[in-house]
Amino acid sequence: MSERWACRLVNQPRGTQRYQLTQREDEDALTQAIVAFASQYGRYGYRRITALLQRDGWQIDKDRVERIWRREGLKVPQKQKPRGRLWCNDGSCVRLRPEHANHVWSYDFVSAKTYDGRTVRMLNLIDEHTRECLMIRSERRWRSAKVIEALADVMVAKGVPSIFAPTTVRSSSPGICASGSPAPEPKRLISNQEARGKTATAKASTRN
Repeated sequence: MSERWACRLVNQPRGTQRYQLTQREDEDALTQAIVAFASQYGRYGYRRITALLQRDGWQIDKDRVERIWRREGLKVPQKQKPRGRLWCNDGSCVRLRPEHANHVWSYDFVSAKTYDGRTVRMLNLIDEHTRECLMIRSERRWRSAKVIEALADVMVAKGVPSIFAPTTVRSSSPGICASGSPAPEPKRLISNQEARGKTATAKASTRN
């Protein structure tokens, strides 16, 4: 079967059948340079990588860099959501980093509605190091005694955490810092919203 007849059967142009791929001599070196820059600057895309290569003397454009970028499967990772910081009453801020299991427990309330329109609130408890969900309990109304009883049941089964606080405002245990070392005077941690409120109150009092 001739080439013309075979291309007609598969509906393929004869020009593409005869095309031979040509690779430039500096293709491998350029690929290694792009991968090296992508590893060094993880948040840079192919446009900024092109600028870095041009600064180093490469005579290239962004289209060629983009082609190699896609061929190597490179991509910029998505930005992570900023995690809230905790402000102490002396103006400093700390972030409680869990170092082991039962180090930092966080709890939060989630509201939902049943089919009859009534509200139900769920108490969720997680270990921030292992990301294990320790408890999900639903109640129509949560009182302090019920919360303490539910948390005590989990502590009996899993042990007592070093640091225990709600998700929005995490506070250290008495006499324990965020790192777990003893502290002479425990500080109360406040949320970003409380910090902004105190700042606004201070500014208003200064103006008056």
